[in-house]
Amino acid sequence: MQLSGDVVRLRGVRKEFDQGRVVALDSVDLDIHAGELTVLIGLSGSGKSTLLRHLNKLHVPTTGTVEVLGQPVADLSGANLRALRRDVGFIFQQFNIVGRLSCLENVLSGALGRLRGPRYGVLSYPKSMRREALELLDRVGLGDRAFQRSDTLSGGQQQRVAIARTVMQKPKLVLADEPVASLDPEISGQVMDLLFRICTEENLSVICSLHQVDLALGWAKRLVGLRDGQVVLDKPAEGLSTEDVMAVYKRLDPTGTKQNEYEPAMAARGS
Repeated sequence: MQLSGDVVRLRGVRKEFDQGRVVALDSVDLDIHAGELTVLIGLSGSGKSTLLRHLNKLHVPTTGTVEVLGQPVADLSGANLRALRRDVGFIFQQFNIVGRLSCLENVLSGALGRLRGPRYGVLSYPKSMRREALELLDRVGLGDRAFQRSDTLSGGQQQRVAIARTVMQKPKLVLADEPVASLDPEISGQVMDLLFRICTEENLSVICSLHQVDLALGWAKRLVGLRDGQVVLDKPAEGLSTEDVMAVYKRLDPTGTKQNEYEPAMAARGS
């Protein structure tokens, strides 16, 4: 089902840790519209992951309000929270698939929210779902690996399984937290292309956090830049230059001189 209107709305969101000594988000106002492919950019510690985790109540704000798919997230619990989480898929940096299970069973596990009771093995899922999962593995280029143990796959292949599992969930919103941070540049591009292509085909809204400026400019429809927990950039990606985006990584040092934090951070990771 294609949604209209806003799928996410944040108003005055502030998140503190360590009894207020660490401010991860600071007065964040943000609307995400249905069908948008939005990328969050910024260095580690800028608030990207914290923001994403507010959208399915892995975190709750210290102050402010978070609405997702029209629901006040912080107020949800029990069955209502489970229902929201069925509608919000989450793709993690470390894949979070079960290595001892086959690719097919990992993908099928995405459908557990649509079923009653536990499932034990591939054959315990309805035939229609097994067919659906096989088709998804074909779409991510792993149709011939359906019965292979997931922990024997490469990192890029494991993330493809994770993408297929998320689509199997039939979410309305997909969150992706640094989904290619563990992959080499060539594979990163392939995985991002796959993720955004499938989400576009499925009419899904996507919010994805990235470090890589080139990937953000290449795949996003909208860029939201975070620095020290604040939104410092929010523009359509089309027409933005690398220099526009790199400004997100600059801050004033105590002498008042702008420092570019992106380049030394990337050098430290060997990029």
